[in-house]
Amino acid sequence: MIKLIITGVWVAIVTLGAVYGSIQLAKPEDPNAEAEKKKAVQELVHGEMVTFPVIKKGDVAGYFLTKTSYIVDKSKMGEVTLPIPAVLTDELYTAFVGDQIIRIGDNRELDVKAFRERIKNALNKRLGSDVVVDIVFEQIDYLSKDDLRQQRSDKAVNIVHETPPADIPAGKAAEGGH
Repeated sequence: MIKLIITGVWVAIVTLGAVYGSIQLAKPEDPNAEAEKKKAVQELVHGEMVTFPVIKKGDVAGYFLTKTSYIVDKSKMGEVTLPIPAVLTDELYTAFVGDQIIRIGDNRELDVKAFRERIKNALNKRLGSDVVVDIVFEQIDYLSKDDLRQQRSDKAVNIVHETPPADIPAGKAAEGGH
């Protein structure tokens, strides 16, 4: 009689274990789990305020004031030999001064998404690895030469203003001055 009861309890335990195991295996994966894993290895590095001249007909017409931060993959930071802030400043200088991506007075809209992708891809190409995950333009302002002469910095034209993502931990601020 006791063997029959023990056998029944054993069968019930094995059956419950099999049902529990099959339910656990049949559960769909959490779609947010992959995104959370990626965010766990990302770090926001705050940039610094950088000024770029706007040159028209050989004369300085004004200045762009930018504050650009970037999100990096911490696991790939060991592969980087160049200082990211200096490379970022160089790429922004090429875009603003060399390529004149924003032409004040032409009433052209800046495609922020395309500009962000351009800078990110250029940085990753120069760094030799996909270290930079995203670019955050915290501020892009324009001050004309006349506004500066009048000491009226309240005339700044805000072109882009973004808030860094709150769900990515911030790293130390970029080193060095420009």
